[in-house]
Parts: sequence; structure tokens; C-alpha cells
Amino acid sequence: MQELKPIKEGKVREIYDNGDSLIMVATDRISCFDVILNNEVTKKGTVLTQMSKFWFDLTEDILPNHMLSVDVKDMPEFFQQEKYDGKSMMCKKLEMLPIECIVRGYITGSGWESYKENGTVCGIALPEGLKESDKLPEPIYTPSTKAEIGDHDENISFEQSVDHLEKYYPGRGRELAEKLRDNTIALYKKCAEYALSKGIIIADTKFEFGLDENGNMVIGDEMLTPDSSRFWPADGYEAGHGQPSFDKQFARDWLKANPDNDWTLPQEIVDKTIEKYLQAYKMLTGKDLDK
Repeated sequence: MQELKPIKEGKVREIYDNGDSLIMVATDRISCFDVILNNEVTKKGTVLTQMSKFWFDLTEDILPNHMLSVDVKDMPEFFQQEKYDGKSMMCKKLEMLPIECIVRGYITGSGWESYKENGTVCGIALPEGLKESDKLPEPIYTPSTKAEIGDHDENISFEQSVDHLEKYYPGRGRELAEKLRDNTIALYKKCAEYALSKGIIIADTKFEFGLDENGNMVIGDEMLTPDSSRFWPADGYEAGHGQPSFDKQFARDWLKANPDNDWTLPQEIVDKTIEKYLQAYKMLTGKDLDK
């Protein structure tokens, strides 16, 4: 069997070149505050891959996506090892656009901090009197630039996203920026409505898009996973304070409360984290994760 090496390694994912396609592997690594922790979270990579597949299938009517297969039998022998089964997705090659497309339906996190300071989120003025975790009148699009590993993404305004894209695609900056914004909001609205019917509030999320060989926009990367989104239980939701969540919040909260953590979580926090990921998967898809 030919040993393969990733051509690109992110904080959580590894990307392999497969000739005319790519293979993306979601590892069991976990990152918080842009740092890769020393723990692995068993099954986490499988949840990310299978959840992305679920959302890609659900949103094909809005925009095509990059997924070709999540069956390792369709991939080179190297990926047929147990450690890759369920975690690997074969994808179309895209030219990724250099913008992280963030959409916020509720006010929380850095958005809430900014609003308390000056009534805006990423330069967008919001109504007065919002409470923490309030639903926004309409979802807002707050793009950011993509950072290299170790750097933080930088929030930019919509107009700055036009300028940023113009640098890479002269003459097409505004058209691409508008398409990114409109697709981001349309995808979020459809998926947030679906998730709410299953008992989950999607407070915010991040999409990434690319262009295919014909210049058409396609959803890439991962989609609406607990790594790229804030999922809250709808049951017990109440504005005015932070919400419990189905994502890395357990890990983040513990790290914040234990500053001498050496980027290592206790096992019980790891167990609680994966339990939340699995619970979210089951609520959204109606199925237990079978890998």
C-alpha cells in the first residue's frame, strides 16, 4: 500500500491530493483559541465529516458543494485503513475564495462584546436594547480574511471584502462579494430553520466557498459542524445570558477557568465534548453515528 502524505494540514483537517480530486480527512484533533490541544477526541472527525455530508445533501437546491464521496471504497487503498473510515471525504478541486463567510443569527461571543461597547457587530449597527443571546431581527453577514495557522482571522466589513476579492479577481470583486454574502445568508436561513425544527438553534456559523473549473461558486470545506458553528439547545433557550452549547464550549470554558492548563484537557471534559457532538448529530440527522 502506498503511504500518502497530506499536501496541506490545518488545525483539525488534513488534505491529500488524489489527482483530479482531493481527500479531506477530519482528524480527532481539537483546537481552541486557534491552538491545537494535546488531546484527541475520539469520533470527533467522523462527526464532522458525516455532519457536513448531511448538510451538503440538504442544501444542493441552493448551491452545489464539493463532496464527491464519503465512502473510503471510492478512495485509494491508503484511506481504507480503519483510522480513515468515516472521517474522509473525497472532494472536487476548487479555487478557494480568500474570505471566511460568517453569518450570525443571534448575538453572542465576540459579537456581543462588540455590541456592548458601541452597539455594532463588525461595523454593522444593530437595534438598541439587545440582550446577550438575543435573536437578531435578520441574520447578519460578517466576513473575515483567512489567516495562516497560528494567526487570527481578521473581521472586515462587506466593502473591505469587495476590495480584498478585487485584489485576487480584478473586475469581479463586488460580484463575488455579493454572491458570497447572498449564498451565506440563504444557506444559513434554510439550515437554521431546519435545525430549529429538530431542537437546535444555530446561533452563528462560518462557510467557505470556491470556484469550480467553470468559475461557478461551490460550497467547500466543512459545513455546519460543531467546529464551525455555535449550536444551542432550543429547549431552555433564554436571552439575557450565555447558552449551553453542543460544541467546543465545554473545552473553551475549562481552558479559560484553568489558565495553567498547558493546552491539555482532563478526560471528563473530552468525554463531555464528544457526547455533545454525538447528541447534536443524532438530533439533526435522526440517526446515531454508526462509525
